[in-house]
Amino acid sequence: MTFMTVTDVHIPPAQASGRTITPVILSGGTGTRLWPVSRASHPKQFWALTSERTMIGETLRRATGENFAPPIVVCNNEHRFLVAESLRESGCEDGRIILEPAARNTAAAIAAAALLAAREDPDTLLWIMAADASFRHPERLAAALEKGAQAARENYIVTFGIRPDAPETGYGYIRTGAPLHPDGGVMDAHRVACFVEKPDRLRATEMLKDGGYLWNAGMFMAPASLLLAELARHEPAVLECVRAALAHSQSDLTFRRLDAAAFLRCPSVSIDYAVMERTDRAVVIPADLGWSHVSNWNSLWELGDKDARGNVVAGDVVLEQSHNCYVRSEGMLTVVAGLTDVALVVTSDAVLAIHRDYAQDVSALVAQLKASRRPEADIHNRCYRPWGFYEGLIQGERFQVKRIVVYPGQKLSLQKHFHRAEHWVVVSGTAVVTRDDEKLLLQENESVYLPLGCMHRLENPGRIPLTLIEVQSGPYLGEDDIVRFEDTYGRQ
Repeated sequence: MTFMTVTDVHIPPAQASGRTITPVILSGGTGTRLWPVSRASHPKQFWALTSERTMIGETLRRATGENFAPPIVVCNNEHRFLVAESLRESGCEDGRIILEPAARNTAAAIAAAALLAAREDPDTLLWIMAADASFRHPERLAAALEKGAQAARENYIVTFGIRPDAPETGYGYIRTGAPLHPDGGVMDAHRVACFVEKPDRLRATEMLKDGGYLWNAGMFMAPASLLLAELARHEPAVLECVRAALAHSQSDLTFRRLDAAAFLRCPSVSIDYAVMERTDRAVVIPADLGWSHVSNWNSLWELGDKDARGNVVAGDVVLEQSHNCYVRSEGMLTVVAGLTDVALVVTSDAVLAIHRDYAQDVSALVAQLKASRRPEADIHNRCYRPWGFYEGLIQGERFQVKRIVVYPGQKLSLQKHFHRAEHWVVVSGTAVVTRDDEKLLLQENESVYLPLGCMHRLENPGRIPLTLIEVQSGPYLGEDDIVRFEDTYGRQ
């Protein structure tokens, strides 16, 4: 797959009129329609699907730099280290991370970010966006943001509407109303006439012909103080619960952990319903950004660079007499012959084959897997941790084999197990192993045995990743058979 190049864009200075621009990135989705790559344990925003960077990495690239205040990312607890690593890779270690104890939709997430930002500057302009959107024309973003900032400084809540180029049924729509300034002023800004839920094909075709409808990109800009005032006016319960959750929040390493008891009382409601559909301060700015929510495999086929027969491929793929297919392999050789209009996605533990016209139905398949209690519905074979990752290789009765990779300078918790013993064999790199009162230095091709019940820890003191093979044996091999005594990352 040939990756699209994201052009560096210049955003107008954040403090051009005395108000900063604070990016707010919502990273709570799981992207089930992109299963089996996107799963709850490692959703689509943390995958490189549209370029060489992860989707959240591309988002941070657009939203960090001297022209912006440090971004605020709202995510769930499980993904906190993935988000922290994304910020680090983007050169944005000063970004703030808010941890939601449970999903409560976008109104609560945005309220938390607005309250946090308003502590420093109530008039900062919040630029709110999803972590997993794609832009084919990022070079046009600067002009759209400048228009949005002009309207937001006039105390409006701006939404950016994308000019549709197809009768898309997977997006909501915005009907444009009268110009905000008929005699000039903010160019292209219009009142919002109404929001339209995801339409069927016939209705979407009619709206495309009408020309007065835009895709709802879920991207907003507004003063923090105005957003909070409109939440207080239209959904006071959301604001009250989130305010209490932030007031009783705890600082955990680089994270702001919202109080669970208060946050769980919060109504689950979208920002569209909570504010945008009810406020009289909503305006929309049309934008030709080549935006896509990348909501399913057909979206990736539409975005991708196609060969002479209309195919988009990623990974180790060989095609023969196939047309208009999307084929992705996350490792193993995948050979396809004689297929048309198919999406085929291969991972280490699952394969999805679906006609592209049915790409929206993948979430229903995931629901079936969950109902059958299949772990593949939510969990990848490769599991990421703050210190690196591990992946299962072989599993049998009373044993399993894993590959463990520890990043340079990182270490696992000091721990023990009640039901299993372990053998570690170093494949590459250097390991420091704590085993009860011993400290062992292991090099390539050296091994250590960790008997059941011993206190142990693994560290990588080197400058290259440490890779080892772990063989577990015992009557119970579940990940919950672990007692931590000390952990660098604050895990229990």
